[in-house]
Amino acid sequence: MTFGPSLFDLPFPDSPDPALERRHAAAFNGALCGVDEAGRGPWAGPVFTAAVILDYGNLPDGLNDSKTLTGTRREELFEQIVASAFVCTASASPHTIDRRNIRSATLSAMIRAVDGLAMVPEYVLVDGRDVPRGLRQPGQALVKGDGRCLCIAAASIVAKVTRDRMMVRLETHAPGYGFARHKGYGVPQHQRALSEFGPCDHHRKSFKPVQSAGP
Repeated sequence: MTFGPSLFDLPFPDSPDPALERRHAAAFNGALCGVDEAGRGPWAGPVFTAAVILDYGNLPDGLNDSKTLTGTRREELFEQIVASAFVCTASASPHTIDRRNIRSATLSAMIRAVDGLAMVPEYVLVDGRDVPRGLRQPGQALVKGDGRCLCIAAASIVAKVTRDRMMVRLETHAPGYGFARHKGYGVPQHQRALSEFGPCDHHRKSFKPVQSAGP
């Protein structure tokens, strides 16, 4: 379904405005959904997306872009978000990323996260520059939306915490790479492990640093 952006686009300031966002949510019967991802850049592990519909009468204190928060604070907010909001996550595996490319795999996972919500959204706000094609609802992309919009900030926290927990678990399946520490990002420790052991099943083999690695 296609919607004209000039008909639906909502204004957002450079930092979250709870009163404005409450008005936006009220215009859509409270069914305003934020969407974000975590893990587009790493060399290993899945990309995770999250869709969140907040209860604007019960907002967690301190919602902000997950990248600005400590790990402890993200964990605290994660628990508050899942206890008070409608939340759904979806992921794309390294195999899917290699087959489809990271952008396509991420946008597809975003659609699945939105479709999986127990409450059907009426409008969707997506962090970044792309509204996924095939989304059933009208929506808009919001550049740096995780720092401008509370529901996107909540989605960024849920996606980040969920992915980080998954990467910690992957450490037990592929010891030696340091996934629990660096979460699959291209840090020197990860580069050294790739040079020593070569890629494992959890690596994105279409990514150039992984393609060129080997024992």
